[in-house]
This record gives sequence, C-alpha cells and structure tokens, in this order.
Amino acid sequence: MKLDNMFKKTRIVSRIQSHSAVRASRPEVPEGLLRKCNKCGAAIIAEDVKQEYYICPKCGGYFRVHAYRRIQMVIDEGTFEEWNQDLIGGNPVNYKGYPEKVQALQEKTGLKEAVVTGKGKINGRDTVIAVCDGRFLMASMGWAVGEKITRAVERATEEKLPIIIFACSGGARMQEGITSLMQMAKTSAALERHSKAGLLYVSVLTEPTTGGVTASFAMLGDIILAEPGALIGFAGPRVIEQTLRQKLPKGFQRAEFLVEHGFVDDIVRRENLKETLGKILEIHAVSWKTENRIRTDAAELHHSSDSEAGFENLVNDKCDSDKGNSDKGDSSLINAGINPYLTAWDRVQISRKIDRPSGSDYIEALFTDFMEFHGDRNYGDDKAIIGGIAKFHGKPVTVIVQEKGTNTKENIAHNFGMPMPEGYRKALRLMKQAEKFQRPVICFVDTPGAFCGIEAEERGQGEAIARNLWELAGLKTPVLSIVTGEGGSGGALALAAGDQVWMLENSIYSILSPEGFASILWKDSTKAKEAAAVMKLTASDLYEKGIIEQVIPEPENLTPESMWQVAERLNDKICTFLQKYTSLSEEELLETRYARFRKF
Repeated sequence: MKLDNMFKKTRIVSRIQSHSAVRASRPEVPEGLLRKCNKCGAAIIAEDVKQEYYICPKCGGYFRVHAYRRIQMVIDEGTFEEWNQDLIGGNPVNYKGYPEKVQALQEKTGLKEAVVTGKGKINGRDTVIAVCDGRFLMASMGWAVGEKITRAVERATEEKLPIIIFACSGGARMQEGITSLMQMAKTSAALERHSKAGLLYVSVLTEPTTGGVTASFAMLGDIILAEPGALIGFAGPRVIEQTLRQKLPKGFQRAEFLVEHGFVDDIVRRENLKETLGKILEIHAVSWKTENRIRTDAAELHHSSDSEAGFENLVNDKCDSDKGNSDKGDSSLINAGINPYLTAWDRVQISRKIDRPSGSDYIEALFTDFMEFHGDRNYGDDKAIIGGIAKFHGKPVTVIVQEKGTNTKENIAHNFGMPMPEGYRKALRLMKQAEKFQRPVICFVDTPGAFCGIEAEERGQGEAIARNLWELAGLKTPVLSIVTGEGGSGGALALAAGDQVWMLENSIYSILSPEGFASILWKDSTKAKEAAAVMKLTASDLYEKGIIEQVIPEPENLTPESMWQVAERLNDKICTFLQKYTSLSEEELLETRYARFRKF
C-alpha cells in the first residue's frame, strides 16, 4: 500500500470520528420542534410558524397548510360540520399498487381523501367550504375528490348558501384514468347550477393549483382570490420548459402573473383571508331587491311614521327620501351655483385639468368598504378602469370608474384614462356580476376616449365597446352614469348606456374631441375653440337636449380637497335614484331604459 493512501484513509477516519463526537455532544432537537422553510432554508420553531399563519418570519415564504388547519384559520371556532368524511374512491382502471398507496396515505395523514368539505360560519355567516390537502397525492382530483366537491356544491345550492373552495392540486389523478377527467366536467356542471341559483362562489388559489383543477372548478369563481406567489397554471412549469426547451421568465404562472393577465381578482395575504372572506360574504348577504321586498312587507304591516323610521333602521337605509324626487331634477337646483359666463371651450379646458378629482376620489368620498376586483378573465387587467363592490349607506353596489389620476405619474400609470378592450371587458364582467347579485351599478365617466392603438385593435376595441352597449341594454339591474370630466365618444358611452346620465357642471360629453371635430370637418385642428361652441358638448347644452337628466353644480375650483359639496349633492341624488329604480320590476326597468335611448 502506498504511504500517501494510508495517511489519506487515516485522515478520513479521523474526520468521521471527530464529526460523530461533535454530533453526539450536541443536544438532540425534539422531533417536530422545528420547521424548515423551503424558500430560504431557515429552521423555524414550529409554534412560531403556526402563530404566524404558517408564514416564514424570516423571508415571508408560505408553508403549505393542511386542510383542517386551513379550516381552523378561516372558520369560526366550533362551527365546522364536516360532510362525507368517509367517502372514498375505487381503482377504476385497476392500476397496480394504487389501493395500497391510498391506504398508506390514509394512515399517514388521517385523511380519507384529498379534500375536506363541510359547512361553517365566517364572522357569523353560514358558508359551505371545501379545502384541498396537498399531502394526499398532491391533492390530485380523482372520483372521490370530484364527488365530495360536487356533493358540497349541490348541498350549497339546496340550502341557498355560498361556497368557498381552497384549491391546491397537481391536477387530475393519473391512476384513475378517464374517470378522473370526468370530474372536471362534473364539478363544473354543479357550479353552473349553483351560479344559476344566484349564489356566490369564491375560489381561493393556493400553492400549487395546476392541471385539471385549474381547468375546472378553481377558475370558475364569481370572485377568485390567490395567496401571494402561489403557482397557478394548466401545464406545470417543468412540462412547459421541456416542451419549449427554454427557461421560463421569473414570476411566470405565479399569482401576480395571473392578476396582471386578468384571471385573478385579487391577491390576499394569508393573515387577511378570514377578514376578506367575511367582508365578501357580508356584502353578498342582502340584495336591494330583498330589502325592497322587506320594505313592502313592512309598509303593509306598519302605517305609523314611528314604524317606518324603525324599518329604516332595520335595513340601514340612511338616504333622505325627501331630496330630489324627479328624474329631470329641479331646474332651480340645476342652475344654482352654475357659472353662466364660461364658454364651451372654457369648460373643455376645465374638464381636462389635471387636479380635478379622479374616479378613485369619488369612490373614497361616496362609498365605504370598497373592494377592487381585477381583470377581464380573458387577457389582462386595465388600470384605466377601476371597479369592484362597495357599500352605499350600508347596502351593496358595484362601482366602476374611469381613472386618470391627479398627477403626471398617475396619468401615465392609468394611460390617461383611455381604456383598452380589457378594461371595457372587465367593466362588463363586473356589471354582469352585479346583475346576478341584484346590485345597482354606478359608473363614473372621465375619459378622452377609448385608447387608439395597434394593440387595442388587435384585441378588438370596437367589439368590446359594442358588447357593453348590447349587454347594458338588457342588464337587469339599475345603472347610473355620472360624467365627472371628459366624456369622450364611444369610450365614454360604453359606461353611460344605462338608466340615467348625469354631468358635473364643467364636464363635457361629445362625439369626439373639439380638436378632432375641427380636424375632420374643417381640416384645421387649431379651430378647436370654435368647434367646442358648435358641438353643444357642455352639461347645460346636453341637459336642454334631454341627453342627460341632471347637472351637478361645482365649486369654482374643483379639486379633491374642495369636492365635499359635490359629494354631498351626489349622495342625495344617488339615494333618490336608487330608491326609485331598485323598486321597479325587471320589465319596467328595461322598458324605461329602452325608451330613454329610443327617443333619440
């Protein structure tokens, strides 16, 4: 034996003995005391992880959460009632070793299958819930998972309850073959019936949600939420990389990517999920139609003013029903405070001022508990249109605004209030959702016009606007539109084809800009001032022509700081509008709307 080899072996043995001695001298860590973060590799005390909602306190990485722990985090203590706990599947294609694998996982996890379903309360409100558990065959969907979810949805439909599903899955369960594929259709069909019954479905996407689950129940929610950074996609990233033979960009198929591309309403941090879900359930608990039925019943039972006041408190309706009772408005109020000396061009310039209140300023001034929802479920999210649900005097409404911003940086971020096709499609999605849940729609219009560009045409700008006009004609819920700045052509009309249109005193509403008018008809865009006078685009002009129903006076210099008077006037008038139009039958509502535009 060579001498150097002998010394080498001696050194190796010495190191092994030394390492063993050090390891033996270290105190043993009790099993289960520590959890390792897969994101940063840190060892965290398990109890600290639990207290932090299973979020790494060092890097913010998310640990995967077991189904029962998830239920503990969002369902009120002591209210959860589990359904179909013992339901298990078979082996439809006789896949070798599959029953043994399932049995081993049942013993290891204490679960019978990869999803837990049942009923509980969130902030005191009943809901059906289903939670996938990734420990069980990556929460893949076989017959039992599909059946449990379908039964939960069917029971939610029977009991007229909302359903919340926490998705976490590797996709279809390969070991069950075509039977697994059929679960995609089965769960989707059950959710379609639940939706037709006018009931709420909230989908919460967690790490990972892929394959056949993404392509079925996970992406069908009325509202789709996601945890930060969650992997969400149809094909897994490794499959895509192998197919394309290239590295995928950072952030691809993550929750933030899905929001940007219009498929997720919002990203919600885990510690805020219960609060967010509670707010969503609360705002969907009562519709205006329901309260109007209560109002009718109460009026029949109680005839005294004291009883009526009691009813007002019951439904939390703080609107003053004595203010502004006519559609057309009181002419003395219409003209009060309006400056008669401003020219049409003066008003054009005022309507474009960068420091006028933006759409989001009106949301903040008039509504409470606003929750913004993103995306058109088709291509992307458009920051030129902001929309979501809110409360107006305690009752639910859908609010949609065209957003310019109030400084150059915000103008650029919101594309100067010029929506893309996905913006109009997002607005339409929110309007259709409002129709389903019998919520009035209130739109704030402020746009130079729909964006004109190659990408807008590629994605169908004309079709998007036309589709909004078509759908608004038959939308079975009240729609109010308020022009607060510029009302530019079809880009404005796409949000202003409802039951009434109002304008602020110094806003404008026209077929196109004065510059465009002068350029097309007079071949001279410098004659915009003269064009403005000819076009009859001011609020007073349009009120006289019957194009709009109300003109709202403004202070001399309308800014977010001085808008309180405008907000007060709008508050009173919106109350009157909602009291009238929510009391109409669907037939009356649609006939009145049709007649409004038929007269032009």
